[in-house]
Amino acid sequence: MKNFRFRLEKSSRKHICPQCGKRRFVKFVDTQTNEILPEEYGRCDRESNCGYFLSPYKDGFLTRSNSEYNFDHKPLLRKNNSPKLSPAPVFLPEKLLLKTLEPDRYKENVFIQNLLKRIPFPFGFKEVEKVIALYFLGTVKHGYLTGATSFPFIDINGKVRAIQVKQFDQENHTSKTDFLHSIILRHYKKTNRRIPLWLKQYQDQDKKVSCLFGEHLLRYYPENPIGLVEAPKTAIFGTLYFGLPENPKNFLWLAVYNLSSLNYDKCKALFGRDVFLFPDLSKNGKAFDLWSEKAKKLEHLIPKTTFTVSDLLEKIATEQDRLRGLDLADYLEKQDWRNFRAFYANNKTPHPVPPSYPDKALFNK
Repeated sequence: MKNFRFRLEKSSRKHICPQCGKRRFVKFVDTQTNEILPEEYGRCDRESNCGYFLSPYKDGFLTRSNSEYNFDHKPLLRKNNSPKLSPAPVFLPEKLLLKTLEPDRYKENVFIQNLLKRIPFPFGFKEVEKVIALYFLGTVKHGYLTGATSFPFIDINGKVRAIQVKQFDQENHTSKTDFLHSIILRHYKKTNRRIPLWLKQYQDQDKKVSCLFGEHLLRYYPENPIGLVEAPKTAIFGTLYFGLPENPKNFLWLAVYNLSSLNYDKCKALFGRDVFLFPDLSKNGKAFDLWSEKAKKLEHLIPKTTFTVSDLLEKIATEQDRLRGLDLADYLEKQDWRNFRAFYANNKTPHPVPPSYPDKALFNK
């Protein structure tokens, strides 16, 4: 038996899967140093529902790790002495995205209708329409997630990397989560139809959520500071409450997907920006500590880029809020968005802004 340097953890501990978001993920560990590898390396044990698996031997981790992760070892080379390269990503067809954007679908979209009618301080139609257009928010019209919202992850070159699907209830809480490619795959299998080649190729790749939500907007808004959150929903609320990115002083709100998805591969697109991170709440502030640690590493890896972790939620949260894992959107939703717009229109916050931005006084009204 070969003595592999990297092995999956043998303990019963499970982590959050970077693809499906469930706590069913087993990470790789370096047997020489006992260090856990970066969060993207591991296997989800939900093989039929998720199937995420990325091996450090498969994508050239050893080749890159000296410069990016500061492991003390020689790079792994092929027999011809050329570095092992990561396979090119497989994208979703653009027509798949366009199908979700059909105008007649939005009247069935629960999340969009919540924004217009059901939250404590509803938004105007034009405001919501602008956000839909910015982020290409769509609607699932058929199947068990009818009325769910599609959140596409489109990279800086306009390629669709993944389309997350979330169903919301009328209190605007997430009730179900899936991915559009998984929904389509199950439909083909259930109806015994031949799976298209593009879907086979897409499903076979290790990384699917491989860019930031909203990353495509970086090309169009090159001067804005970045507000970086975990979930796409939170990015949408950030935009609606603090203003659209057409004003270069406003945040351009992006999302990484989930807590463990903050990594170099996604954040390298933020080169040259001032990035302010807003992690969700967690027991004992673990999420805040994790992102603070990662922010320091990212600032070292990505030159001319600053990463500042906001302590706003940590300052205003109750213990119950921490246990519930509330995020910025949970707090914003209870406030009148017009007060936020007026506050930041009348008070030109100098840039760069302090870690507690936005002003916590607004949450005490």
